[in-house]
Parts: sequence; C-alpha cells; structure tokens
Amino acid sequence: METKVQTTVQQFGSLPVENVQALASNNLKNVPSRYIRPEVEFDAVSVDESLQIPVIDMSKLDDDIDEQKKLHLACKDWGFFQLMNHGVADEVIENMKMDTQEFFNLPLEEKMACAQIPNHIEGYGQAFVVSEDQKLDWGDMLFLFGLPVPFRNMRFWPTSPPSFRATFDNYSIELHKVMIHLMRLFAKNLGTDPEMLASFFEDGIQGVRMNYYPPCAEASKVFGLAPHSDATGLTLLIQVNEVEGLQIKRNEKWVPVKPKPGAFIINIGDMLEIMSNGEYKSIEHRAVVNPEKERLSIAAFHHPKTGTQIGPLPDLVKTNKALYRSLPLEEFLRLKMSSKLDGKFMIKKMKL
Repeated sequence: METKVQTTVQQFGSLPVENVQALASNNLKNVPSRYIRPEVEFDAVSVDESLQIPVIDMSKLDDDIDEQKKLHLACKDWGFFQLMNHGVADEVIENMKMDTQEFFNLPLEEKMACAQIPNHIEGYGQAFVVSEDQKLDWGDMLFLFGLPVPFRNMRFWPTSPPSFRATFDNYSIELHKVMIHLMRLFAKNLGTDPEMLASFFEDGIQGVRMNYYPPCAEASKVFGLAPHSDATGLTLLIQVNEVEGLQIKRNEKWVPVKPKPGAFIINIGDMLEIMSNGEYKSIEHRAVVNPEKERLSIAAFHHPKTGTQIGPLPDLVKTNKALYRSLPLEEFLRLKMSSKLDGKFMIKKMKL
C-alpha cells in the first residue's frame, strides 16, 4: 500500500516541456526565449583558485580527530565537500557512469519509453516546471527512486542498456551505506545521538537524478539548473564526464567546483540544516552549460523515512532556542515539490 509520503513525492510531476537534447541537436543559433536568463551574464563568478571546497578522507574519519573537525567545519562553513576513500568500488561508480551515458545516447523514442506521466516526478523529463510562463533549464533528467525498495516503480527503469537495472540497484545501495556512515559522524560532531540521527535515514527515501546538459550556442545566457539549495538531508553527486559546470554560492560570488577523480561531491540539504538547528548549512548551487560539449552528472538525494518530523533535533534545542519550525515530512515535501527552484526558499519558509 502506498504511504502518504510516497503519494506526496510521486504526485508532483512537472508540466510537459520540450526535450532539450532534441532541441539542441537542431544546431540552434538562437535559443528559445523561455530558456534565456539575462541575470546569468551579470553574475559574479570567482576566479580565485584558492577557493576550493574542502576535501575529506573518509578512511580517517572514524579515529582521526583532526579529520572529524575538518568535516564539522566543512558542514558549518561550506555546506559542500568532496569525499575521498569512501569505500564504494570504482567499478560500481564506473558502471553507473557508463550506463547513464548510454541511456542518454539512445534515440529519443527509446528514452521516451521511460517518460514521465502526468503527476509523477519519476521518469525521463523535467522537474519543478510548475507554470506555463516559467523560465526553463537547459537540461533533461532521468529521475528514479532507489530506496526504500517498495518505492521503486519499474515502469520508469530503463531496460536499455540491459545492465542498467542491476547497475542502478548496486549503486543505490552502496551510496546509502556511505550516507548512513556520514550521518553518524555528523551526529557525533553535533553532540547528539548518532544512532538516533542514523535511524531517521536508515529506511529513508533515496531519489537519484541523472542529468544531461546538452551544449548550447548561447551558454552564457542559460542555466543547466537554476540556483537552489537541495531540500534533502544529504546529496551525493558524481560528474559522469570531464565537463565541469557545478558552481556554489560563496560570499555572493559563484565558485566553480573542480571534481577530484574518484570523489563524491557531497552537500548538506535544507532538512539537515533544520535538523542541526542551523549549525550545518545548506548552500545555493547551480549548473552552467558548455558551448561545445555535453555535461552529465548523477545526484543521489537522501531524505528521512516516512513519519519523520522535519525540525531541530530535540537534543540541540535543550539549551538553545529552536531557529526553525517543525513539519511532518510529507508537508515539507508538498511545499517543496509544488514550487519552482528558487534559492533557499524552503529555509526562509521554515525559519522562526
């Protein structure tokens, strides 16, 4: 039987819009006006090479106090870090990259076998398109629920490439292990019960978004993905090919992220900012596109389980004032899913 949360998450599909990969293959000289964002050209992008997001070595985190402190500061000051030596086999990651690339290389009609259906977020298409006049992002996605297993809807899981389903299943489970390990470490750093925080996410919801950003003749005027913070607890991202495009907002400037080979790029989501009572910060980020090359990435979003209250952890508000209100998970998700991407609007709504 579907839970209320499952229904909430799945019922907010996007309005149907044109397939960007197909649009881009027409060698457009002029991009349709609905994709043009004048602000992109005027945003300040940092060229300071020293502004690199922190790199954390997971193999040291269990017993190295300095590495634990470094993780704590990364979550407090940046909301983003790269995680090395995370224990996920190279083969698991490489297979996921290859099968994602292969899926997006399929002819459009084959990809459309996994197309979204009305009022469903899962499948091949778009997310967060909520009005007919809203500006659009220059990118397509395949979005699937990885966990919990009963959430999976195989109707949307590609059968081509033939290895995709097994690859995705494997990847999904391995990322969940990394996320749970990190949750315990966060709790320890926050001075709260590691098992309690981990238990919220143990049977939590994992959604995986595979992104395809085609090259764009007017790349300096479009977004691959508009500026936003993730509404989730924690996001684990990999870049599929060598084309960069992820940028984070720091000190009112956009800082390009240079992925380290083999690392996960990890960011704190709005839910974890709220649960940590503002100690850890979600951060605005965006994707820009390349004028000549396609870019692909895979983001795995981790939410708590059904029935969780999204609010400051009780331990953290015994002596400090709660800075955010509490909402049941499904209410929080309903608010998020019915809105377009817009900076840190969920945090603004939740602040007391």
